[in-house]
Amino acid sequence: MNYFNLPVEKWTNIFVNDWLIPTLGDFFNSISDIIGGFIDLITNIFTKIPPELMAIIIIILAWKFAGRWVALFSAIGFLYLGSVDIWREAMQTLSVVVVATILSIIVGIPIGIITSKSKTVDRIVRPILDFMQTLPSFVYLIPAILLFGLGNVPAVISTFIFATPPSVRMTNLGIRQIPNDVMEAAQAFGATQKQLLLKVQLPLAIPTIMAGINQTIMLALSMAVIASMIGAPGLGSLVLSGISSVNVGKGLVGGLGIVVLAIILDRITQGLGQKK
Repeated sequence: MNYFNLPVEKWTNIFVNDWLIPTLGDFFNSISDIIGGFIDLITNIFTKIPPELMAIIIIILAWKFAGRWVALFSAIGFLYLGSVDIWREAMQTLSVVVVATILSIIVGIPIGIITSKSKTVDRIVRPILDFMQTLPSFVYLIPAILLFGLGNVPAVISTFIFATPPSVRMTNLGIRQIPNDVMEAAQAFGATQKQLLLKVQLPLAIPTIMAGINQTIMLALSMAVIASMIGAPGLGSLVLSGISSVNVGKGLVGGLGIVVLAIILDRITQGLGQKK
């Protein structure tokens, strides 16, 4: 059933190959250098800290924010990562997740604040977020490869795009859920719009915002295997290698490592939101 012959593929390729890359190639190279340097810094920190010290730091955080059982699970999980010799891969995956999450927070929370203040902006941003969340994650890899090549940088960019919508949505929701009587009381005491935002709205919305950050981290981890297809090192590359060679054991080792990181980060961020 072909009523119209729309050459979408041709138009897209012309736009990308004939205008976008020649015109903005240097700009994307600059972004790649900045993000690449940031990733290398975080990866070096995570991999050069002695594993025992890194494990102790995270176990203490887990105990403080999520309780002793999560701390115990973290200790067992880190023993597993060390015993199967995938600690370095776990830290490489963690660095990609951390950088992508930081970018999502930097971009997502301000956009969430703006959308909570303006219905017009909310109507514009909402379908964009729907598009970002429903577009198959593999599709993000194509422009990421074209614009940033292979390696950690396109992995972070594609992960950032895939994982940002929850932080925008939950920030918007958290601010909109604040009771009107609280806002009226603050305004009655003479609070300015800036004071309302910084001293009333954001503090009360912290649990909801942290839930959005939690979802962002989980989505970023879910991209680990997919990002390995464009050269991202870490646990995802182990799983991908296991798939390619039909090595069930290797895939299981990498998959369980991702599960360990996911549970630990999930419980710590949940606990952090509840503490706040």
